[in-house]
Amino acid sequence: MKYTNGEVTVVWKPNVCIHSTLCWKGLAEVFKPKERPWIQLGDTATEKIIEQVRQCPSGALSYYLNAETTPEEPTDKIVSETAHLLKVEVSPNGPYLIKTECLIVHADGKEETKTGTVALCRCGASANKPYCDGQHRKVGFEG
Repeated sequence: MKYTNGEVTVVWKPNVCIHSTLCWKGLAEVFKPKERPWIQLGDTATEKIIEQVRQCPSGALSYYLNAETTPEEPTDKIVSETAHLLKVEVSPNGPYLIKTECLIVHADGKEETKTGTVALCRCGASANKPYCDGQHRKVGFEG
């Protein structure tokens, strides 16, 4: 799902969301979970929106600047074979977090380029593997 203010477009992938609540607790004037549409960019400064979207721990929220993307151009860019050092953070009792562009290669060979933050399951209980869906909290994962 995409939401735009003409300058920036916020993309929400509900099947990736782990419902951390960081979005609406951090920028309640834009992220309104009890309303539809729940993302309302309005007159909020683009920089504030981008800053908050970058806080999303699962990568369910991402953005692109409209001036940098043409209608024919995909918003997910292909990762170069000469990628830079990849930083993976281990969140306490939660997923692995990758906060840079990365290429996910699935067991069946399907490839996905991910931008923004990606949360990878570490507990093994996710119904959306390899991505985290928040099940670590329900199963009491510690690590």
